[in-house]
Amino acid sequence: GDLTFDRQGNIYGTTPDGGSSSCAGVGCGVVYELSPSSGGWTEKILYAFQGGQDGEAPVAGVVFDNAGNMYGTTVAGGAYQGGAVYELTPSGSGWTESIIYSFTGQSDGYAPYGGLIFDGAGNLYGTTFTGATAVYELSPSSGGWTFNVLHAFGAYEGSVATLTFDAAGNLYGTLTIASQEPAEVFRLTPSGGQWTVTGFAGEIGTYPLGNVVLDASGNLYTTAAGNPGYVFEVTP
Repeated sequence: GDLTFDRQGNIYGTTPDGGSSSCAGVGCGVVYELSPSSGGWTEKILYAFQGGQDGEAPVAGVVFDNAGNMYGTTVAGGAYQGGAVYELTPSGSGWTESIIYSFTGQSDGYAPYGGLIFDGAGNLYGTTFTGATAVYELSPSSGGWTFNVLHAFGAYEGSVATLTFDAAGNLYGTLTIASQEPAEVFRLTPSGGQWTVTGFAGEIGTYPLGNVVLDASGNLYTTAAGNPGYVFEVTP
């Protein structure tokens, strides 16, 4: 997953295995911090997943809110073993974990490999890899979070990349395996409380796995795995 800096120059990331608990004999994954120290770096484990309702196998990185809380996803675990969105809150000298959403494998999909992004209003956005392959939003509400599916692509289309916003508030992402269409880059455009999906690029490589990056002219760039692999551009 992607690495994240805080304002003090510490680095935060995750590992899908390892930690103090055993999941298939290799651990359930951790969230860690690397702090600059004497010309090197000191590692600290902030949270080790237990493999139950607290989540298992964090593949993507973490994001911070303005209050210093961290958020991320696990591809397994949660209340229904379909993966979860978690929050880590500073607590004394450590961190307290809570689950803000557990995926059911129904219309919300499951196995959220991709990470999370915030919008300016504090809403979180992400995707699920399989099942419904959903693009979802989590909105703060009365001390909790409200979950909403913005678009579902259908079975096993597979998104593993973290979403990207453009300056107009459109969301961009990639699909690895499309069941009825070529593998593609997609855009979701908000309009009147709904989101409209547009597909781009067609089948450039075998598996578009990377995040979408936009340049100042609105061109899109991402990567696709295959033999050979690709770095490709989509031009408006």
